Amino acid sequence: MEPQEQRNFLIAMAAMIAFVFLYQYFVMEPAQKRYEAEQAALAAATQVPSADTGVAEVLGPKPLEAALSEGERVKFNADAVDGTIRLAGARIDDLSLKQFYTTVDRVEEIRLLRPEAAEAGYFATYYWADGNTLVAGRNSAWTQVGGSTLTTASPVTLRLETEGMTIDREISIDANYMFTFRDTLTNTSGAARTVRAIGSLERHGDWKRFLEITDPASATSGGPAHLGLMGVVEGDLRLQKYKPLYQSKKISGESKDGTFFSDQGGWWGLTDMYWMGALVPEQVRPFTASVNRASLARGGPLEVRTEAEPVQIAPGASLTVENRVFAGAKQFEVLQGYEKSGLPRFVDAIDWGWAYFLTKPFFYVLHWLNGHLGSFGWSILAFTVLVKLPLVPLYNASFKSMAKLKKLQEPMKQLNERFAADPQRKQQELMKLYKEEGANPIGGCLPILFTIPIFYALYKTLYVSLEMRHESFWFLKDLSAPDPTAIGNLFGLIPFWSGADVKSIPIIGIIIGIGILPILYGATMAALQSLSPPPPDKMQARIIMAMPIVFMFVFGGFAAGLVMYWVWSNVLTFIQQYIIMRMNGVETELGKFVATRLGLKKAQAE
Repeated sequence: MEPQEQRNFLIAMAAMIAFVFLYQYFVMEPAQKRYEAEQAALAAATQVPSADTGVAEVLGPKPLEAALSEGERVKFNADAVDGTIRLAGARIDDLSLKQFYTTVDRVEEIRLLRPEAAEAGYFATYYWADGNTLVAGRNSAWTQVGGSTLTTASPVTLRLETEGMTIDREISIDANYMFTFRDTLTNTSGAARTVRAIGSLERHGDWKRFLEITDPASATSGGPAHLGLMGVVEGDLRLQKYKPLYQSKKISGESKDGTFFSDQGGWWGLTDMYWMGALVPEQVRPFTASVNRASLARGGPLEVRTEAEPVQIAPGASLTVENRVFAGAKQFEVLQGYEKSGLPRFVDAIDWGWAYFLTKPFFYVLHWLNGHLGSFGWSILAFTVLVKLPLVPLYNASFKSMAKLKKLQEPMKQLNERFAADPQRKQQELMKLYKEEGANPIGGCLPILFTIPIFYALYKTLYVSLEMRHESFWFLKDLSAPDPTAIGNLFGLIPFWSGADVKSIPIIGIIIGIGILPILYGATMAALQSLSPPPPDKMQARIIMAMPIVFMFVFGGFAAGLVMYWVWSNVLTFIQQYIIMRMNGVETELGKFVATRLGLKKAQAE
């Protein structure tokens, strides 16, 4: 191609690329947004009308203390949580987790629930409705008639007196994160009343902003963890991530009217990486679960709801109904305890992912090891060894194949030079060489393919494990956070310059802020590469040689526990592969290096 033609070709390609990007930005994206808005409005219109809980976006959020000072409140101080309940609407809208903190300094507790008027408002309650009319609504004037401060040992009682109905609500909390609303409804009218309980879990504002305020560390490390709607109805786990949830997209399994029916118990809530709020309606009574799309369509907050089957109360009669609210940490033993008590699949509030058949048993073993070793860091190292043991035969077959290929490097190089002008003949001779030596060019890859799901499952297990959060190990203060060390301050030898300060420097901080674990990962990856035969193509060889450096910087932002697992896994793999290479008479780059150094020392000694 002539230079002028090359220039014209490049100009045409650049113009085409610019046209595609501009068309995407100015035409396709606005059209997509209009379509999503139309779909959201359509979904809200087709949803079965229900009692309107008066959900409306709060304008201009107030400071937290100002929001908490509005109206009367009931204090609670239980074993695992503390906070207050707003009497207006009987809302749990101020809740902190006593055993979990925003940072490793353990100063500020994780605040999961906040008042509606505050930024990132988030609260739960149960309403009562007669048809489409609320008997107990979002701002109903409850009064405290029993108890003082809610504790694990002492419940409190609230009362709501409305026209024709009196509701006494006893609120209790267990040693963990489950609140129980025991409502006794008394029909004070002269006619029968048909009412139903409506559970409401309501979150205001942008979901990403909520995560930043609640738990800044997990807000930037969601990764493969499921964040969004999560619930169990009819024994089936239902999921929808926040983004499509806010776009009112259809949820798999929902009915035409946008609801899920269950007569087998269940729960319905919103989950983040480590925390969850969930409605647990009375398990013996059928209920429907839904997302309030009408609220989203009018720009209001996200509300997930449960509506129980209506009950009829005769004049002068009373009826007692129990509903529950979970608001807390997704601790395995806690969730398991609730599941054993009859709450279906509550352990699945932990995001096991598509490889649940591996991640679940992996976590059980890790949990068992942690209980015996007393350290999640040692548990990771021990479990990596346990996982690798059954894979030894597969890796042996793979490494033996690579060893044979490495021995054939010189003959292959000669064939490449000899038949450089005849690719077909060169391929024939290569196949002949492989056959004579019993080598398989893809034999080193196939066994490893079977191990990929296993190590992905282990990665997923570690990523979503609450047990790794703020867990210290050796020089690491938090296994769920990136390596805090930095090469720029000589890994902490310069005391007046912290690793965080080094990493925060624009651009250059990415380089000099790299920690010791990512560097070890790059080193162990390069060591592994030295045991494998390089590709014949020089460009491919250069790319592969650069991979350890690339991954070293990529993993710089990963959780330290994950990087530690990868480093330890590489070390074990290197030892195994090196032994097999030496057993097959293959000289390795490391062996050559060691021999050279020993030779020099011997010469110096003489």
